[in-house]
Amino acid sequence: MLDDAEVTRILAITAHPDDVDFGAAGTIARWTDAGIEVTYCLVTDGDAGGLGEDVPRTEMPALRRAEQVAAAKCVGVHDVRFLGYPDGRVEATLDLRRDLARVIRQVRPDRVVCPSPERNYARMGASHPDHRAVGSAALDAVYPDARNPFAFPELREREGLAPWKVREVWLAGSPSPTHFVDVTATFSRKIAALRAHESQTGHLDGLEERIRGWLTRGAALGGLPDGRLAESFQVLDTGLRQVLDTRSRPNRHGVTAQSDRRPVTGQRARASCPGERRLYRRAPQPGREAQRGAPGSSPRVNPRGSG
Repeated sequence: MLDDAEVTRILAITAHPDDVDFGAAGTIARWTDAGIEVTYCLVTDGDAGGLGEDVPRTEMPALRRAEQVAAAKCVGVHDVRFLGYPDGRVEATLDLRRDLARVIRQVRPDRVVCPSPERNYARMGASHPDHRAVGSAALDAVYPDARNPFAFPELREREGLAPWKVREVWLAGSPSPTHFVDVTATFSRKIAALRAHESQTGHLDGLEERIRGWLTRGAALGGLPDGRLAESFQVLDTGLRQVLDTRSRPNRHGVTAQSDRRPVTGQRARASCPGERRLYRRAPQPGREAQRGAPGSSPRVNPRGSG
């Protein structure tokens, strides 16, 4: 498994606004604090979300896009892209594979986070059909589509997008997690991100307690000490390289756990998340700016099948 020190960019692919915040926001906050650049790609605008009738359906897509952009800021993400597929009707089509391969070639991530394509019978919410379809298409986009110069040749010939090989994939919502990230220190920012989705979480009583219960069970499953909170993932090596760090070697069950207790230096103020201002520490990353290149840093709306 890649050490985070080897990772420059991460692409999180999800089906709907709020999916990434339920599944991985605490982990993503840790990554951005360490100087890793994270991009979100949302396949739908979440236009079928919400239970109330107070917001007209025609206004829901714009509302949910705005909520996701605000939530992303809570965990240090400023590049948010939307593909505009219809909520509730996503299928793992060639069009979707092409659109995801396009984004992978644009962002050029070392690691991709996406939903598990498997049904999780213990967590029905994680197995929404859109989640499974997006997970399947994302894995196909990682391999073979994004790395194969002859897959979707129009991406290279018309758009100038060279093939790109993703080194590692993290599946969220998997029924077979193998890696657990301690998010105790970033839990408050995960909750702030979830509360930014007012149209979806504003009516939920006990949201923080509910999420804390999930993460407590995740930490126990990962073998973390009592009182810790953890998000869980199934980590896939894409065949390029596998690096096992001594801090996160698999136990006898093939499971790893990642602690958030590491020395960091430097401070800066965070005020990008609505309603939150705090100081956080960030590890210095010499030369990282030179490594990043210049992918877009502002929220984007990518029309389906553009280019």
